[in-house]
Amino acid sequence: MRRVICSMGMSLDGYIVGPDGSFGWTAPDEEVFRFVMEEERGVGVHLLGRRLYETMLYWETADQDPSLDAAMLEWAALWKPLPKVVFSTTLETVEGRARLATGGLAEEIGRLRAGPGEGDIAIGGATLAAEAAALGLIDEYRTRVHPVLVGGGIPFFPRHERRVDLELVGTRTFPSGVVHLRHRVVRGGPTGS
Repeated sequence: MRRVICSMGMSLDGYIVGPDGSFGWTAPDEEVFRFVMEEERGVGVHLLGRRLYETMLYWETADQDPSLDAAMLEWAALWKPLPKVVFSTTLETVEGRARLATGGLAEEIGRLRAGPGEGDIAIGGATLAAEAAALGLIDEYRTRVHPVLVGGGIPFFPRHERRVDLELVGTRTFPSGVVHLRHRVVRGGPTGS
């Protein structure tokens, strides 16, 4: 069965966006960027909220930007063909390999898991990820912890979440101080979801 993954950068105090709305501190150095790109190669479809979709829309035509270096062009070539499902109540159309969700999050994930296709199902965007977590749909969390305290903002993990037991399945520390943690959700048992 296809796994549902949530992969984002966060501050050491647990935020994906700071109190001023900024997230520039998550900009990866070359080594972290390569690592993220390799992770992305295992993704078969992205589920995005409207804000993240609009942010990532640039990459649909980025290959036409003459100022991009080879690594950014490689990212664009990886991102552009990936199928995307956008959850929005305000958008009427989407571009590229994206389609608007026709059902709720659980319904869309169920359809993707049951249907043809390979690769992970990636959840993008804080609101959508929080909804998936609340519904018990996330199978794996991949966090890149940045060595910064931002003091508030949008948390990586929803604050009203039930207990979810996790199993550490991988770590990597980068020279920049970023630490990647990969945790699998433990299903069943006395405390698992």
